[in-house]
Amino acid sequence: MLALALSGCVTYPDISQSRSPCRMEPGGWCGFVRAGAAEAWPYAVAATNAYQGDDDIFADLGPRLERLERAPIDPEHEGKGFSYEVFALYPPESEGDAERTPEKLVMAYRGTDVTGLSDVFYGTLRSDQTGFALDYFEAELARRGRPLEDWVVTGHSLGGALATEVSIRYPQVRAYMFNTSPFYRGDAMANDARRTVFNERGEWLRRFARYSRAPASDLYTLNCGPQRGAFTKHRIRLIADCIAWIAAYEDPEAYALVQSNAVPKPPVECGPDDKTHPGAQFRQLAPCVHRARPEEAGQDG
Repeated sequence: MLALALSGCVTYPDISQSRSPCRMEPGGWCGFVRAGAAEAWPYAVAATNAYQGDDDIFADLGPRLERLERAPIDPEHEGKGFSYEVFALYPPESEGDAERTPEKLVMAYRGTDVTGLSDVFYGTLRSDQTGFALDYFEAELARRGRPLEDWVVTGHSLGGALATEVSIRYPQVRAYMFNTSPFYRGDAMANDARRTVFNERGEWLRRFARYSRAPASDLYTLNCGPQRGAFTKHRIRLIADCIAWIAAYEDPEAYALVQSNAVPKPPVECGPDDKTHPGAQFRQLAPCVHRARPEEAGQDG
């Protein structure tokens, strides 16, 4: 079902398939996919909740994430479609510890706001938002007093391109991007080993990626909803839900997030649509064959 995650100095074309070679593994997801999702799910949640005010953000951030107060954004910059959020990421299994401190600070850039065209103009056709992303990152860096190594940048779509730009400027900073825009201006090879990208196969921005050199990264191509349209596939909440669901086979805190937010089973996974996630200790005893098309519902266990 899923694909290939490759690291190194280049980004290779993805190899995706509709049926998993790992059908006897939890949920039919290969081990390296579950491990990648377990690493990335907090950043997928942060990238989703960078869209403050939207209806489909996560109501519960899970045990490890906490939204922090960010610096105010200049109204002129907001008028050009720019926004971001800052989150604290706490160590695993530290919930309830009154003295716990964040192990990372996460800066999540919002992607395109579909209510207007300012993002397209100032974020894609022009580079205004790139300058804003760097300026506000530097402001938060000075404000928080934590070294560069403690920061992670993330984002969806245009937000992913902005996170890419920050990771190019600051190689110490780790970056996670989701359905990321290929429209960025930095060196594609800079900091390639410290960037991870999750894209949904067939989402509409991938049509533009062929015309722009994708930033080198560890690349995962998911096929969570093969029956969905290209624009629906682009939505951050759908790919974040899928990543969290996969991660919940490995990570009890991802499982807690799935439960508290009623995250649904990815349509491609075997089982009925109302399948309850079996949890992090689950072991697959019968083949879990991913569904390529909705009419195959009922054929898999």
